[in-house]
Formats: sequence, C-alpha cells, structure tokens
Amino acid sequence: MSAATETERAAGEEGLAAYRFILTVLAYAVPFVFILLPLILFLIQSFYYVEDGNIVHQLTLRNYERFFAGRGFVPVFFNTILLCLGVAAITVLFGYPIAYLLASLRGRRKYVMMVVFVVPLMMSYIIKIYAIRAILGGNGFLNRILLYLGVVDEPLTFLIFNLKAVLVTLSIILLPFAVLPIFIALERIPRSVVDASADLGASAFQSFRDIVWPLSVQGTIVGATFVFVLALGDFITPQMVGGMSGFTFGRIIYSQFGFAFNWPFGAALSVILLVVVLVAIVGTGLITRARHQL
Repeated sequence: MSAATETERAAGEEGLAAYRFILTVLAYAVPFVFILLPLILFLIQSFYYVEDGNIVHQLTLRNYERFFAGRGFVPVFFNTILLCLGVAAITVLFGYPIAYLLASLRGRRKYVMMVVFVVPLMMSYIIKIYAIRAILGGNGFLNRILLYLGVVDEPLTFLIFNLKAVLVTLSIILLPFAVLPIFIALERIPRSVVDASADLGASAFQSFRDIVWPLSVQGTIVGATFVFVLALGDFITPQMVGGMSGFTFGRIIYSQFGFAFNWPFGAALSVILLVVVLVAIVGTGLITRARHQL
C-alpha cells in the first residue's frame, strides 16, 4: 500500500473520529442545556429570597423553612400526593381492562382501535377540560339527563369545583397515558404461552393470574407512575375545575410565579415537587428491574 493511500486512510479515520466526537457533544449538550441547566438554575434560585419586591441574591434556607413552618403548605402537599395516587389507581383500574381488550383483538382492528383511543391525546388540553366541565357542570349534560329521568330533583354540584372534580377530570384526561404502557406490555406476551397454558388445562382466570398478570405488571407500574407524575405537576386542571376548595400544590407553585411574583419560593416548591417525582421514577425503575431479574 502506497504512502498516499495510508495518508488518505489516516485522514479519513481522523475525520470520522471528529464527526463522532461532534455528534457525542451535541447528544449530551442538548439535554444539558434544555433540561439539566434549567434545573440547576432553579435549584440555585430556590436559595435566594424576596425582600421589598426584589430578589436578594444571597444563599439562604428561608424558603424551605417557610414551606415546613407554614400551616397550609405541607397539608396541601400531602393532599396533592394522595390525590395523584388516587388518579393513578383509577386510571390503572379502568385502563387495564381497556388495554387487555385492545391487545386481545386480532389483525388490523387492534391497531385501528388503538389509534382511535390515542386520538384524544392530540386534542387541546384546555378543550378537553371544557368538555368535561360541560358534562359534569351544574347545568351540564349529566345533570340534564338525571333531571330528565327523574333520578335527582336538583342538579348535582359535588362533581365540580372541588377536589373530586379534579380527581375525575385528571383521571379522564390521563387515562390514555396508563393504557399505552399496559397495552405494550400485554402486546409483548407471546400468544403461544397463553395457548400452551390453555392446552395444559388452565382456565382463563388461571392463565391470567399466573401468566398474563405477572408479565404485564411492569407495564402497569410504569403506566401508574407516568400518570402520577403528570398529575402531580398539573395546575391547569385544578385551576379550571377545582374552584376554591380544589386547591393543589401545583396551584400554589403557579401563584408564586404569577400573582405573588416570588420566584425563589416558587423555585423551592418546585424543587420539593421534583424530589417526589424523582423518588417515584427511581422507585419504579428499581421495582421493574427487580421483577425483571426474577
């Protein structure tokens, strides 16, 4: 091989190495700039404080002390966590049968029905909330039907402008996010395994209990975690259907950045919420990894 060929080969390898290096830098730079760096800035700002309407750039723990010492913050925080756990439980309870039904379909119908079910995810979030308000409101579709049938004498008001309304609305909106991971988990179960169980004399319930459920529980946990995280950070739904009695932690954070204009305290509350999200995600990862190793 000539010296010129060796030189061209070496130059080509150097160019390829430089190209790979640039791609690697970009791959790490994008999430760092758009995800990690804002979180770091948020964390730093949570140690500042506001005095006379101005942000004082001195590190302090007074924002976190205010959260734990204040009478209303901690109860709302735990009530919001319980609310989001309830949303996750409801979406899994209703989402699993839907995902199981979709996964049991054969041929193209399965994916056509899945697309139909996912279409609401493409709709505007605000439009979906207004649609639910139009159904559950005092003069909504549900109350009109119940009044027309004579089931109730006056409109029901317990399903709007309270935490129950937030629970129901979030469960309806976030239901597809629970169905998708469960559907994927059920789709990965080989049909031959279920057929073999039936050939060995197992009933449909036994096949589900011993095969389908253990193999799909990871997807169920992921779906529940996904819904929990999305519900935990939501402030639009409580704002629109919660009313004065449907106050959540997300609305407190929103008020600090908006009406109160206390960004350091809002950043501290966001960091506390982020800790809960990270605990949920890490816990889900450990659970699914442990089940995968069994």
